[in-house]
Amino acid sequence: MLNMILLFIGTTEIIVIAAVVMLLFGGKKLPELMRGLGKGVKEFKEEMHEVKEEITGDNSEDKTQILDN
Repeated sequence: MLNMILLFIGTTEIIVIAAVVMLLFGGKKLPELMRGLGKGVKEFKEEMHEVKEEITGDNSEDKTQILDN
């Protein structure tokens, strides 16, 4: 459903959304907002990578330590 909505967003809509955001937050607050958003996305990607490693079993060092004991 979300993918279908994103397909219909064009250049004009993106420009309008950017203009509204500029009006709401202003030029001084916008860099802070984007920096926080970037940090959040980075943390999310790191956590997703860790979860993927746990699911696929890429942490073979832990398994060998358990077997040695």
